[in-house]
Amino acid sequence: MRKGVCVVGLAAPAMIAIVLLAGLIKANAQQAAPAAPEVIIDNFSFDPGMLTVAVGTTVTWTNRDDIPHTVVSADGVFKSKARDTDEKFSYTFAKAGTYPYYCSIHPKMTGKIVVH
Repeated sequence: MRKGVCVVGLAAPAMIAIVLLAGLIKANAQQAAPAAPEVIIDNFSFDPGMLTVAVGTTVTWTNRDDIPHTVVSADGVFKSKARDTDEKFSYTFAKAGTYPYYCSIHPKMTGKIVVH
């Protein structure tokens, strides 16, 4: 009977250690995952104004302004429809290069994506 109690007594701390270790590994994996690149449209500006990403990266623009905006590349590679408040536009950059863009409704609003 004492052997059974001893085994159970050792098993409980071992199980707790395994659970804690698994949680720590999962937390580190979540922290290591980079955030998806995002550009916020607010107060008649793109933030960040310049973003550098790797080839194959999808960038998402989110309009946080109270009025519609567009995202249009200067060389015609991508073009969104007018995006209202909280609407998003995404584009995946398949080639390296520099992609200047602007809002076609408010042309003084400009930004740039640099793809390596």
